[in-house]
Amino acid sequence: MNKKPSVLLVGATGYLGSFLLKELVNQNFSVKVVVRNPQKLPQVENRPYEVIEGEVTKPSTIKNCCKDVDVVISTVGITRQKDGLTYMDVDYQANVNVLEEAKQSSVKKFIYVSVLKGDKKRDVKICAAKEKFVDELSQSGLDYTIIRPNGFFSDMTDFYQMAKRGRVYLFGDGQGKMNPIHGEDLAEVCVSAIDKSVLEIKVGGPEVLTLNEIAHLAFSALNKKPKITYIPDWIRLAILKLAKTFTSSKTYGPIEFFLTFMGLDNMTAPKHGQHTLEEYFNQGAGANRP
Repeated sequence: MNKKPSVLLVGATGYLGSFLLKELVNQNFSVKVVVRNPQKLPQVENRPYEVIEGEVTKPSTIKNCCKDVDVVISTVGITRQKDGLTYMDVDYQANVNVLEEAKQSSVKKFIYVSVLKGDKKRDVKICAAKEKFVDELSQSGLDYTIIRPNGFFSDMTDFYQMAKRGRVYLFGDGQGKMNPIHGEDLAEVCVSAIDKSVLEIKVGGPEVLTLNEIAHLAFSALNKKPKITYIPDWIRLAILKLAKTFTSSKTYGPIEFFLTFMGLDNMTAPKHGQHTLEEYFNQGAGANRP
């Protein structure tokens, strides 16, 4: 029987990374992780994996992290701005730092998680950083796969929190469609890419929903009467302009990403998985994280 490749996972303490670590270990891969704070790693019962303490934004702390590694999987990126770091610092440069180590250690494959339509939205700061790294990876000489999910269940927690406060605000008519994916289902896709010769995988969850339907699922999970306010799209565009003018890049970045993608009519991707958003909301919108 062929020996499974050894894997370096970068970003193991994030939403997707925590599911990925569990999936890799459960499938008996030899796993190493690079983390800044090992205490934030998810619990994986009685399964060994190697922990490297380091910061991917500081190349000297991850030297030789790819030694004896066959495959790198990176989910590194900023979800909430912190530490004064920019998207270019993390989503681009930190991944470049890992890529340089991968090249030096002759890693066979690099799997990177970007975002659906990110290559079409390079004017958005987070997408610009992610796609700049995709460009770098595609020219690296390594085999690679870009995973393009259209949204995590964890992103949908914003709807749940609005519903919890009593009212959900939607831009336009709320008919924009998407099929966000659970971290566990997406982890399966990422791990399956190890053995696939494919440059890009676009993926979403099993159910296509409108933003209206997502809002109603959130209210239903909370046993609350739906209250939805529809905000004209010109206000979304005005907020984008005002935020860019009057807020710092730390504040503006997440607002820009959210408002840009909430304004798209269609963020659907090929269906995968079995976890439903209704199930996620009913469990408290995040209580089922590993």
